[in-house]
Amino acid sequence: MMIIFGFVVGFIASVPVGPLNLFAISQVVKRGFWHGFLVGLTSASLDVVYVYLALIGFSHLAFNFSEVLPFIKVLAIVLLTGMSIRLFKQARHFQKPKSRDTISAAHRPIITALFLYLTNPALYAFWLAVAGFATTHHWVAQNEVDPVVFALSTGLGASTWYFILIRYVDKYHHQFKNETFKKMFIIIALALLGFAIYTFISFFK
Repeated sequence: MMIIFGFVVGFIASVPVGPLNLFAISQVVKRGFWHGFLVGLTSASLDVVYVYLALIGFSHLAFNFSEVLPFIKVLAIVLLTGMSIRLFKQARHFQKPKSRDTISAAHRPIITALFLYLTNPALYAFWLAVAGFATTHHWVAQNEVDPVVFALSTGLGASTWYFILIRYVDKYHHQFKNETFKKMFIIIALALLGFAIYTFISFFK
């Protein structure tokens, strides 16, 4: 039951459209399946780490999260805005490559995915809530094994979602025209900019 619950939570948590999903889609369109899937694997790996830390007592870590939250939000605003600007520029000049061999391999999707994950304050609260629910309902025992198994099962669920998403985009994006790609990049850029604006507004709540 614990493994199934962890898998379902990890899968569902990854489904909502957010910066990581949008970034993964843009990567598979521009650079291929593995660049997009690496974004998903990075996110899933961090899910495992966060869930495990939450289960063993995230609140006991040696820092005050409220003190660093404004810095995290500023970093998120800068990162999301920068990504949206870059996508706007790419949308203006994008031409679908005839071969992915012509695409530069210098880009590092893992690094960007890492920053996108770490600058999303909602993830901290979400995994703390999941850990609290799982422990209070006695689905995860406070021992050395259960937190590890549960965390890994959430990572497997998240990885499964990203595999389905990236595989679908990679399979069907070849049918799209250049104009379709340009519109897609603009929509993704606007969505990322929207997340940046929402993060900025959260300063005043």
